[in-house]
Order: sequence, then C-alpha cells, then structure tokens
Amino acid sequence: MPYLWVKTFHLVFVVAWMAAVFYLPRILVNIAEAAGQPLVVERLQLMGKRLYRFGHVMFGIAFVLGLVLWLGYRVIPDFPTMAPPGAAGWLHAKLGLVLLLLVYFIFTGRWLKGTIQGRALRSSGALRWFNELPLVLFIAIVWLVLAKPF
Repeated sequence: MPYLWVKTFHLVFVVAWMAAVFYLPRILVNIAEAAGQPLVVERLQLMGKRLYRFGHVMFGIAFVLGLVLWLGYRVIPDFPTMAPPGAAGWLHAKLGLVLLLLVYFIFTGRWLKGTIQGRALRSSGALRWFNELPLVLFIAIVWLVLAKPF
C-alpha cells in the first residue's frame, strides 16, 4: 500500500513540475511581446520568478519520491521496485530525458533572470518554438514509462 501512495505523490509532483516547465517559456514569450510596457514586464517577471521557484520545489519532491520508487526496496521491507536490477534500460533512458528537461528548465530560468537584469530576449517567434521542446521530451518520457521497451 505505501508503494501506491509514493507513486501517486510522485506523479502529482511531476505534473506540477511539468506545469512550470511548460508555462515558464510562455511567460518569456509574453515578456518579449510586452516590450515598452514596463509595468506589464515587471509583473510577468515576478510571476516568472515565483513559478521558477515553485518548479524547483516540485522537481525536488518528485525527485526524492522517484528515488524511493527506484531504490526503496533496499531500505523498506517488502517495498516493490519499478525497475528490478538488470531490467532497467528504459529507466536509464527516461532519467536521461528528465535530465534534459531539467537543463531546459534551468536554461529558461536563466533567460528569465537575464530579463530581470535588463538583457533582451530572443524574438517571440523563436521563444514560441523553444516553448515546444519540452512537449517532445515529455511524450518520450511517458512512452518509456508505459511501454518499458528495454
């Protein structure tokens, strides 16, 4: 029973983190399009800072719960594992993609911090394309988790 609760909360915190991953670049698009409107830009930057902090907290909790799901059987008696030793190639691929998503999130946060320091952003069109990248990674991650192909 604890396994299902840990898995449930892991998924909830992953979804919360993904909301931040998807929305933070959208805030950057809005900042780029609000050039010349300092009050709007300031409000968007504040929203972005709060969202970025929220995303880091959600990632941290999801990460800890994911570790419990992966390695909990080593310290918790009768705790199942989602990736038994020798059959976890899909998990390593998933973790690699999650790492790429984390790098993307941090990169997006650095762009946000740059706007706060007065640096210019790329065009809103380029940022819109940049905004689509995490969806491709997320689809691959979900597929790996569900299919466990290797």
